[in-house]
Amino acid sequence: MLKTHFSLLKTSLISLLLITLSGCFNSDPAVKSVNAYLEKQKIDKTQSDWKTTLEKPEMVRFDPEAQYFWELDTTEGKLVVKLFPETTPMHATSTIYLTKLGFYDDLVFHRVINNFMAQGGDPLGNGSGNPGYKYAGEFSGTLSHDKPGLLSMANSGPNTDGSQFFITFAATPWLDGKHTIFGEVVEGLETTLPAIENLGSRSGRTEKTVKIIKATIRVE
Repeated sequence: MLKTHFSLLKTSLISLLLITLSGCFNSDPAVKSVNAYLEKQKIDKTQSDWKTTLEKPEMVRFDPEAQYFWELDTTEGKLVVKLFPETTPMHATSTIYLTKLGFYDDLVFHRVINNFMAQGGDPLGNGSGNPGYKYAGEFSGTLSHDKPGLLSMANSGPNTDGSQFFITFAATPWLDGKHTIFGEVVEGLETTLPAIENLGSRSGRTEKTVKIIKATIRVE
């Protein structure tokens, strides 16, 4: 009987926590602003090219007391990335916008180089695509590519940030000032990330398809 009561209590507490987190997410001002922008858009997902013809979202205001997490369920496990909206608000805005659209779902890591980084987020899957818009990098001077697990934006030069990103496997300081760091892996750093790296090569080609199954946003 005691065991049954404990199980019921545990279930109730988990349910309460999920409801609380859901309420926090839905009431967050940044998420509400992104939702409002999405409601104005006429995005037809039945079109095969919808992921490459999107309008650039309006940069939103973030709650300085909240924490924003980008959760990636991949073929090799889960990665949880803490976003940095305080220093990279446009990158955080775009990430939330694209994630809520389902943009990142089923996209591959098309380039994985051992002891360097894993690159993904290209709607074309070959490193040449973008979501239909581009924007400038955000450099505060306080962040450096100095360790594994940093989320940074891939680009082809100034003002070409879009949807492609990479996650570092090692320190890459030569990328400072050229690529915007907008998050850091806080879960999966010692499990999922090495599993992805182990499937890479010097050329960047992976031994098998490595992809994002589902991407979501969590606010605390």
